[in-house]
Amino acid sequence: MIRAGHKNGNAKASERAASAIAAAQVPNAARELSPLAKMIASEPAPPAMSAVVLGGAIRIAEFALLVLTGAAIYLGYVYPSEAFIWPYFVATFGAAAGAMVAFHVADIYDAAALRRPISSLARLTLAWTAIFLLAFALQFFFRLEGMYSRVWTASWYFTGLAVLFAFRLLIGAKVRQWTREGRLVRRTVIVGGAAAGEALIQALEAQEDSDLDIRGVFDDRGDDRSAPMIAGKPKLGTVDDLVEFARRTRIDLLLVSLPITAESRVLQMLRKLWVLPVDIRLAAHTSTLRFRPRAYSYIGNVPVLDIYDRPIADWNFVLKGLFDRVVGGLLLIALSPVMALTALAVKLDSKGPAFFRQKRYGFNNELIEVYKFRSMYTDMADASAAKLVTKDDPRVTRVGRFIRKTSLDELPQLINVVFKGNLSLVGPRPHAVHAKAQNRLYDEVVDGYFARHRVKPGITGWAQVNGWRGETDTQEKIQRRVEHDLYYIENWSVFFDLYILAKTPISLLKTENAY
Repeated sequence: MIRAGHKNGNAKASERAASAIAAAQVPNAARELSPLAKMIASEPAPPAMSAVVLGGAIRIAEFALLVLTGAAIYLGYVYPSEAFIWPYFVATFGAAAGAMVAFHVADIYDAAALRRPISSLARLTLAWTAIFLLAFALQFFFRLEGMYSRVWTASWYFTGLAVLFAFRLLIGAKVRQWTREGRLVRRTVIVGGAAAGEALIQALEAQEDSDLDIRGVFDDRGDDRSAPMIAGKPKLGTVDDLVEFARRTRIDLLLVSLPITAESRVLQMLRKLWVLPVDIRLAAHTSTLRFRPRAYSYIGNVPVLDIYDRPIADWNFVLKGLFDRVVGGLLLIALSPVMALTALAVKLDSKGPAFFRQKRYGFNNELIEVYKFRSMYTDMADASAAKLVTKDDPRVTRVGRFIRKTSLDELPQLINVVFKGNLSLVGPRPHAVHAKAQNRLYDEVVDGYFARHRVKPGITGWAQVNGWRGETDTQEKIQRRVEHDLYYIENWSVFFDLYILAKTPISLLKTENAY
């Protein structure tokens, strides 16, 4: 009996230990959503495609098509008899560039026009014709008649028009497909129900060709003041629930339907919502307080006030992604000998693998796995960072102390940047899920801490090059880090990234806080 009891006790102790270890591997418990909100959040949400980037890409493609068409006709008809004549190429590039301006003025690059190419072909024809009429006028005023072949001019006009028509029909089919797949729609949530929310939904759904996909309504008011169904859209929970909902599924736009005059309620909501990487707009269609038309932006005919924009969006997102992959790839190649020597030193110094993998918070609080060189003894490794590394920490190996001070342990994160794409070269440093300051989790210490996750985390950042690296044993240290991270997010540019990368080697010379 004693042995059986002893076994039982050991089994229970083991269970408790296993539960504790499992709890240490996951972040704070997520907020519980309603069954309906869970179901909607679990529906497949394909990656969003930026309408701005799509329009820009089509401009580039059409410019290239017009230049190639003009050049092909020149090479086939003019060149064999007259050899190289440079004014033809000036005219080709000039007319193609002018066509891009004319097409923009004709408003044929927005998503609605791309989805319905037949309706925009007349405007495209008029714009292309206007460019040729302008070219004829310039020839007349500058006495350039006879410089250009009439056959080449007429052939380019009609062939260019045919090529543009064919391209538009092809793109129209693809855009309709992307729209059906949900890639070219803005997944939208309404914040605030009752009459104001109902009026907003009705106004949005009355739009002829809307790109909004309204997923539901979130409202802090009870069902007695805000019905479970509002203009056919389900009420999915409170504003606190919305933060968790937006962590689980792709949301592109938050539309706040509260009147501007309800200042305190609007501010209270925005304090909770600004940490999300989404566009936040305040609907003004029912407001009696009127500003000048230029003060508003518009969703169809519905006026809204821009409160927050998604940081690093559209072309900036593309630019930063290219910067990370290209510069990160070059750094990975250049530093591969250093990484090989570091891995060898780690292996020779202590038993265990050269690499160490750790769960950390990524974009929009997503859990990502970050690669590092192992700096601790294998049996003392702390994957959840429940206990921060301190000066002369006995868990750190001899090689580990050196690579932590010099930040060589961070170099494998270039793999995350180049191959996995879940880290940037520059951005807020990703923190471990259970990292603490003064025995309190970071989000408990700093108000709005998760706002730093509105962009992808980085290997280096503005906080690190300003001396805020290493141990975070006080509230001030993590507070200052977050302040620098938010400044970086609001002021991002490629030149800012280059400046931070250039300062990083200098900042690594200051090792007093790196253990």
